[in-house]
Amino acid sequence: MVQTATMNEYNALVEGAALLERPEAGLLILTDADRHDFLHRITTNQINKLVPGEATVTVLTNPTARILFVFTVLVRADELWLLPAAGQTTALERYLRGQIFFMDKVKVRNASETLRRCRLMGPKAELVLATAGFAVTTLADERWLEQNGDVILKQSKFEVPGYELIAPQAQYQRLLTNLIDAGATVLYDESAYESRRIELGRPAAGHELTDAYNPLESGLAWACPDNKGCYTGQEIIARQITYDKITKSLVGLRSAQLLPVGAEVSEGGRAVGVVTSAASSSGSQKPLALAIIKRPYNEPGTRLTTNSQTVEVVALPFSEATI
Repeated sequence: MVQTATMNEYNALVEGAALLERPEAGLLILTDADRHDFLHRITTNQINKLVPGEATVTVLTNPTARILFVFTVLVRADELWLLPAAGQTTALERYLRGQIFFMDKVKVRNASETLRRCRLMGPKAELVLATAGFAVTTLADERWLEQNGDVILKQSKFEVPGYELIAPQAQYQRLLTNLIDAGATVLYDESAYESRRIELGRPAAGHELTDAYNPLESGLAWACPDNKGCYTGQEIIARQITYDKITKSLVGLRSAQLLPVGAEVSEGGRAVGVVTSAASSSGSQKPLALAIIKRPYNEPGTRLTTNSQTVEVVALPFSEATI
């Protein structure tokens, strides 16, 4: 019964529309005159180029260019809405407050108690939203709209592709009901989501997006424009891009048995990487994993060893032939 439920949820992600609630995913709001400049100078992406109606993913890195936080920035007329990973809102709020200089005109507010988030994914997500009355058929990637107080953001490059939905607390349940009535399948846990995320090769907080790696290594090079000005860690990232010094990358691993997250990957007894995510594909029931592997051992087809078994490096995303 549990397996049937998981398969139904996975099928919704692959063929239909799947709805994932995010009770631990909060929201921060930046206000005041310097909000764009402030966020632009401390993160990897081009925040100053964004206009209301647009959104982007950006990264906070430490002096050695390791990842501290990855979050979405949604630009409103007088505010920036920040969408952190689940469980990271308070830590990000604390960090941002510590970066505000005395001359900065920036205010940070935690709106997690008043605004709720969920995510709608799958090839029929647009149809479900349209059926529920949302005008999303012309909504471009990394653009958002607001309708009757609900905010709908389209994201195809980050996490499992879909729409991040934000609603005031008072009307959140009504939004869920409308989406379910329109054909969305609720994901009651994250097992099907994790399976699909790994198949697509999408990095996640606590797995690939940690301070063990920089954005280039963990699959977020697209969130680090090479023409972006100075920010903490920028010189290291720019040097790695310019001189082809990215020494490791995110890859897939195919194995006979499920791999433990954190397992060391080796070649000839020498450590060359680490397993960062693992799951049995809900579609094929075969073990799949993500790992960050050093060059040149990250080439597809390379055979490595981990957890007393031989594994094969696979290009991301996993194809039907490699799932």
